[in-house]
This record gives sequence, C-alpha cells and structure tokens, in this order.
Amino acid sequence: MTSSYLIFATFAMAAVTFITRALPALIPRKLLDTPWLHRLNESLPLSVMVLLILTSLSYQNLSATTGLDSAELHLLMAQIGALILVLFVYHISRQLLVSMVVGIAAINGLLWVFTNFLSGY
Repeated sequence: MTSSYLIFATFAMAAVTFITRALPALIPRKLLDTPWLHRLNESLPLSVMVLLILTSLSYQNLSATTGLDSAELHLLMAQIGALILVLFVYHISRQLLVSMVVGIAAINGLLWVFTNFLSGY
C-alpha cells in the first residue's frame, strides 16, 4: 500500500462518515416522521446486537469426528457464558454500549478463569 492510497482511503472514510451523519439534517422532516422509519429505529439496536453476537462466536473445529481440545472447549464455554450475560444485561438495561462492555469484560474474565483454574482438571 502506498501512502497516497492510505490518504485517499482516509478521506473516503471521512466523507462516508460525514455524509451518514449529515444526511438526517438534509432530509426533509416529513420523510423522517414516517412510521416505518420509527419502527426501524426501534428495532435497530436489537438487530445490531444479534449480528454482533452471531459473528463473535467461533466454532471452527466443532465436528463429531475431530472433537474439541481443552483450549477450544474453554473458548466455546467462555463465549457462550459471555453471550448469556450480554443478553441478560441488554434485556435488563436496554443499553447497547453497557452490554457490549459487559460482554468484552465477561469473555476476557471467563477465558482467564477457564485457562487458569479449570485447565488442571
């Protein structure tokens, strides 16, 4: 990658970010008050959470023939535990950022617990 490519990519990302931020101010108010847009606004945080959760699970070597080694099993258990905790926190608080932070802390904490305390068993 050349430096001109990186500069162009940076300006392109800045332009896309600016356009998506400025677009609601440029669209007429009448179009923003449509019922389908309000329904989309209400369901979007949950959709983002589902996509983040589904893409975060790693299950590359889960097959009946190969089996799981202890590291893969610990990773899967930590991911499932963090997933349950994220869903619970999001259900209680309805705050996307809070549940994302809890999920990151939970996956790291559970991985630490599984590798340090349960690896000997």
